[in-house]
Amino acid sequence: MTNSDAPVALVTGSALRLGRQMIISLHQQGYRVIIHYHRSAAAAEELAAKLNQLTANSAATVQANLTDDVAITTLAANTLACFGRLDLLINNASSFYPTPLAAATLDTWQDLFGSNVKAPYFLSQALAPELAKRQGCIINMVDIHAERPLADHSIYCMAKAALQMMTKALARELAPAVRVNGIAPGAILWPSQDLPESDKAAVLAQVPMQRLGNPTDIANTMLFLAQAPYVTGQIVAVDGGRSLGGANKA
Repeated sequence: MTNSDAPVALVTGSALRLGRQMIISLHQQGYRVIIHYHRSAAAAEELAAKLNQLTANSAATVQANLTDDVAITTLAANTLACFGRLDLLINNASSFYPTPLAAATLDTWQDLFGSNVKAPYFLSQALAPELAKRQGCIINMVDIHAERPLADHSIYCMAKAALQMMTKALARELAPAVRVNGIAPGAILWPSQDLPESDKAAVLAQVPMQRLGNPTDIANTMLFLAQAPYVTGQIVAVDGGRSLGGANKA
């Protein structure tokens, strides 16, 4: 396979953290990759440059604010302009922060639902014809808290629950041409906001594997779903068993 024949993947929110690892893993598997970012331009360009040194013309960057309705349409067009095709869409970008009921606002609602639900939905809509042409797939980054609410994060949890249902609904609607699956990470990376050690210990006490996960755990699951032709409409929990409920034995 020449580089011009290689499949193409777009990962939203992929300059940093889990998205960055997914980009690296896809590139290692021979994909040409499109790194989407909102504000992390330097990190995105640095990653693209590093990957293009390894394989010429194999990585590109696209910028968009996913809470801007017009920007979603522009992102879809810019994505197809990068390499002229798309085989895999990974809706990874996500706002995440607490919204206690007493402090919740319309702005936080619009931001959390915009990044976690609206953008994945309308980006999928815009790119579905190209994905169908390639017999491609969509992978949505859901969350175990779509089913088990996290205290003081009601809007985020509701948005992820909507994304989970969207995954199943689009899997039915876009079949058989496009497969749609989701990944529900547990404790993989701590949030960008600092957490007290006591809070970290409380989280790990709920994980049967008794440890934090690794970004490669998510990337490896993503690669499986990207290459599993008879799997669609599934949400795979990658959480060390945390979604089983209960706490570890003392």
